[in-house]
Amino acid sequence: MDQTKIGRFFGELRKEKGLTQEQLAEKFGVSRRTVSRWETGSNMPDLDILIEMSDYYEVELRELLDGERKVKKMEKELEETVLKVADYSNDVKQRITRNMHFLFIGGLAAAVLHLVLVFTDHADNFLGGFCQGVTLGMMIVGVILTSKDAAKFRLFKKRILCGRSLENENNL
Repeated sequence: MDQTKIGRFFGELRKEKGLTQEQLAEKFGVSRRTVSRWETGSNMPDLDILIEMSDYYEVELRELLDGERKVKKMEKELEETVLKVADYSNDVKQRITRNMHFLFIGGLAAAVLHLVLVFTDHADNFLGGFCQGVTLGMMIVGVILTSKDAAKFRLFKKRILCGRSLENENNL
């Protein structure tokens, strides 16, 4: 417990209320010198006065004992966390978008190659069937990944992959 920090906090709270040390001393039934000692950190109020101060200043007892407002600190921590989550979310979206672009380009290339094979009457061989399959597969994957059920699909995929990794760990 940093009594100096706590004392400065007591002084800040008193000043926020626009009170002098003497006025505060009257409010809590102590001397002005006692209030001064609290604010310099050389002495701490009794527990019953701390509870009264908590009510009077509308702060938690924990904040008085820590010498700082937790709300501001928590707001800053929350803001930092939200920014980290937003950055992570943007990274994930960019990765998904990049993967979708690769799938689209692959499917488009397969479709163009299949069309070339159709127009040259060579679409009935293995390469023609392969190109047609890749095109159809990419279309299906694109529809799945861009649909509203994509999140369910990713969750299902995670369950399958995590289930396999858990089975592998159990076998070791």
